Amino acid sequence: MRNIINIENGITRHPLYRMKEPINFTLCDNENIAIVGNNGAGKSLLVDTITGRYPMLMNEVEYDFYPSTSNMAYDNLKYITFRDSYGDADGNYYYQQRWNSQDNDSTPLVKELLPQTENNEIKDTLYSLFGIEQMLDKHIILLSSGEMRKFQLTKTILTNPRVLIMDNPFIGLDAPTRKLLHDLMGKLIEMTSLQIILVLSKTDEIPEFITHVVEIKDRLCGEKEELQKYLSGKEAVANHILSKEKEEAIINLPYTNDEYHSEEIVNLNKVSIKYGDRTILKELNLQVNCGERWALMGENGAGKSTLLSLICADNPQSYACDISLFGNKRGTGESIWDIKKHIGYVSPEMHRAYLKNIPSIEIVASGLHDSVGLYKRPRPDQVEICEWWMDIFGIKQLKDINFMKLSSGEQRLVLLARAFVKDPELLILDEPLHGLDMQNRRMVKDIIETFCKRKNKTLIIVTHYQEELPNVIDHTLVLKKNR
Repeated sequence: MRNIINIENGITRHPLYRMKEPINFTLCDNENIAIVGNNGAGKSLLVDTITGRYPMLMNEVEYDFYPSTSNMAYDNLKYITFRDSYGDADGNYYYQQRWNSQDNDSTPLVKELLPQTENNEIKDTLYSLFGIEQMLDKHIILLSSGEMRKFQLTKTILTNPRVLIMDNPFIGLDAPTRKLLHDLMGKLIEMTSLQIILVLSKTDEIPEFITHVVEIKDRLCGEKEELQKYLSGKEAVANHILSKEKEEAIINLPYTNDEYHSEEIVNLNKVSIKYGDRTILKELNLQVNCGERWALMGENGAGKSTLLSLICADNPQSYACDISLFGNKRGTGESIWDIKKHIGYVSPEMHRAYLKNIPSIEIVASGLHDSVGLYKRPRPDQVEICEWWMDIFGIKQLKDINFMKLSSGEQRLVLLARAFVKDPELLILDEPLHGLDMQNRRMVKDIIETFCKRKNKTLIIVTHYQEELPNVIDHTLVLKKNR
């Protein structure tokens, strides 16, 4: 059988980018592999080695991309990283940019970034699947997180790769699109010579087209095994992971004296949001009362993140709308910072904006001041509470490691600790479990459920996975596109 990619006793030159033992990995013809493992185990390190990002000390990676006419990795090997799926974030992107229409004109349109292709059958299939026609004239910055994933997948597949590597490609996609994407990948494998490597943190939905699994544990590359063998030996995740000690510690946290005491937390009265001729929200009414736990649902592009940006005062249009928070009408004298100090928030936009190569504890501490980055040195008691929350999320050992050196799942846990660090009255979690492994997903759900046992805590959570919802949900709002 032909080896398309082969690494034999591979060792990277730089010690920081080495696995604990030499890498042995082979992708054979007609195989499609899932690389799985816990957050921080080394999945991305293996993929970066496969793609040739790190020079090897000996035994370079061997490629044979037959029947491709080129044997260059650049032409045949495409990798959509976790951060790519949030957009091409660079130093020019800043948090809240998506909501500032005056900055949108300087960003390209979707149609300007999609490559040309001679394979119209695949192009038409992708455009139909992802609704690309409706996006073509949108500025790239205005895409929702789910639409951004659809765009990135389309852009990459249109380059006709021989091997496509995707990091958690299904996160953030609504259920119908996930199903269609599963089917599309299966068709592409049948129609073309494409082979797929998926990097998965969520391992309860491995697609049927996957033939083999490679599990990474503690920077050790496991042997390739057939999918059914891996599934039969996979251990079930416990129904509850958070320890009793941590539960009691969360519930018994002391309350501060500067909390709002309002029965009504959020009130939106006939709120409408438009960008050009596109209506995102139309005459939306919403009242969220103290202690309620809301699930916000809807297809990609329905306006979920836009709604949350209004509540958090990240969207400039929020001041032109009839919105009240904590019983105070927006624009009657309170500052953005007065509002934010009572809200804990995590979102795909926030993860995208955090390109701060500073110690992780400083990322958590920035939540005390609602800043992207830390511009005010925390007091010793504030450092202590940051460490406390990092311990709750099981990442205290990462406190001195720079944020950009963490895996995407570890980064998400840091940002979650940031959202909880000030014990907020309103907790807003926009797709909070993105990139988390099965154990951490269950742990974070436990933390959310425990936190909601505290007095006067209100929750709004967005997810496309029904099983991600904590068991405390008592209200649901489903948004529909253009309605």
